[in-house]
Amino acid sequence: MTTDPRPLCRRGAWLLALLLSLPTLAAAAEEFAVAEVAEPYIELHTGPGVGYPVFHVTERGGKLQVLKRRTDWFKVRSPDGREGWVTRAALERTLDADGQPLQLHEVALGDFSQRRWEMGLLGGVFNDAPAITLYAGYTFTPSLSIELEGEQVLGDYFSSYLANVSLLSQPFPRWRVSPFFDLGGGYLATRPRTTLVPPKDTNDFTAHVGLGLRGWLSRRFILRAEIRHYVAFASDDDNKEYLEWKAGFAFFF
Repeated sequence: MTTDPRPLCRRGAWLLALLLSLPTLAAAAEEFAVAEVAEPYIELHTGPGVGYPVFHVTERGGKLQVLKRRTDWFKVRSPDGREGWVTRAALERTLDADGQPLQLHEVALGDFSQRRWEMGLLGGVFNDAPAITLYAGYTFTPSLSIELEGEQVLGDYFSSYLANVSLLSQPFPRWRVSPFFDLGGGYLATRPRTTLVPPKDTNDFTAHVGLGLRGWLSRRFILRAEIRHYVAFASDDDNKEYLEWKAGFAFFF
């Protein structure tokens, strides 16, 4: 009997779409400045790309309220209330409230080490079965953070669901590629999928320790890899041990 990968792939695609939408959601939460057009005019596009047509022009002296950012495109509102998209290059030629060239923040390594929130999607193997994990973390200090995660494991004869909480220690937070250690606990629910023997669900508390690496890629994206050792405390005192490795991408803000 083999594992049908389609349910895992569908969940992975949904979670990946959610993860990729996070940069846009985070950018929408930022506060941007009001820019004054210094060039003869600035063109507003209907969407964030050169393929979208220009539908409006704001002339020199006009004020543009910057609403949100999507990569190197900014959504703005013109003085007459029209909303459109301008390029980063065009916006950098505008002026701020002091009459100086508008400065746009660039995400750098320092932002990575000073991050507060992190969310990610990881795939890997839990005790020889494919697994997918979605997690969110909050950083108290550059070296200490807490994470909550949900995970699904699809074995040949079972499906397992894990909920974990972990404390992470990152001794070198300013490194571009930085090791971390985690310690935590959680809950493991296993549902057999075989009809050869009477199914028996199990629900166990767990504890785990882990070792991993975080690497800042660019902008707000992180590459992450980790290996963990789990102990499941069974009600019949027959404790079980599991080994897991996983890797994936994360986004911080």
